Amino acid sequence: MNEEIYNKLAKVLDTLPSGFPQTEKGEEIKLLKKLFTPEEAALFCDLKLSFETVKEISRRTGRPLEGLEELLTRMWRKGHLRGKESGKQKTFKMAPWIIGIWEYQVHTTDKEFAEINRKYAPKFAEQFFTKNPPVIQVLPVEQTIEPEGEVMPYEKVSTVIENGKSFMVVDCVCRKERQLQGRGCDHPLDICLHVSDDPDEFNERHAWKGRVINQQEAYEVIRRAEEVGLVHNTSNIQKGHYFICNCCGCSCGSLILLKLGLIPASQLVNAHYYAQIDPDLCTGCGICADERCQVAAIQEKNDLYSVRREQCIGCGLCISTCPTEAIRLIRKPDEEQVIPPEDEAEWNEQRAADRGVDYSQYK
Repeated sequence: MNEEIYNKLAKVLDTLPSGFPQTEKGEEIKLLKKLFTPEEAALFCDLKLSFETVKEISRRTGRPLEGLEELLTRMWRKGHLRGKESGKQKTFKMAPWIIGIWEYQVHTTDKEFAEINRKYAPKFAEQFFTKNPPVIQVLPVEQTIEPEGEVMPYEKVSTVIENGKSFMVVDCVCRKERQLQGRGCDHPLDICLHVSDDPDEFNERHAWKGRVINQQEAYEVIRRAEEVGLVHNTSNIQKGHYFICNCCGCSCGSLILLKLGLIPASQLVNAHYYAQIDPDLCTGCGICADERCQVAAIQEKNDLYSVRREQCIGCGLCISTCPTEAIRLIRKPDEEQVIPPEDEAEWNEQRAADRGVDYSQYK
């Protein structure tokens, strides 16, 4: 019976738009068994992708009200789902595997989980990074965007932070797993942001997830990330952003694939800009290629550097430290711009359509 519920949970997760593909050796089931009890797995399968109160979940599913809030709260704390608490009322909804359950394990993951996920990751990436729309959108270093150019609100770090009402800084799950695997890098752990338009979503009661901060401190996290050369990534939507990951090409799974040339940049992320180096101003110092570019998009020839445009994700990190101001951030022409889905719901619709899955029962 227990095996059946984990197989059901895996199938439910794979029916959600972002997916959770099956492997020959069942690594996905091993991951779920590490995280969920059979009781928790069964309850997850009864939830939806929209927030519901405990009473609404009880009425819809026929589950007894007694003990339901306690179980849902426990699953929320374990990172199985998303929850909100406003006053005395809590609401809950499903979380996909990514972006969701996997990231929420950052403070509880252990070496065994990291090793299982290392084996599962190639199969997941094969599906996740080959369907549209991309899950990630790159937010350039804002100071590198030329002020006279057209800039859409969803392309700016400041838009995400200014729309936020509460903030939390959390450890980077990619770096945490790589450290557990003995492959860690020197970039900081406590550098990724959770953002909410609900002023009460992150407070001291939820400090178990990370460190609750204010808006000014959120900007300081962004400044620190740029200083050490990390790429700002957020969800590929126009509004409703709830995170800014600050990523490196040595630990971030998606940027590693791009750095190794295994997946084209256009398929991996939605980038609205690319960098361009003026050969007349470039002195060949190599800072851009050696210290700043996280995706190996800058190449050297005869002591001069140029950008491989098809590899560039327009993050702006190379520009902010160029000593001769030889690099500019160029906005892609209109015919190359890919407008993000309006919000998470529209992203789900488009991704489900591209994957050919019907997730209507979980809306």
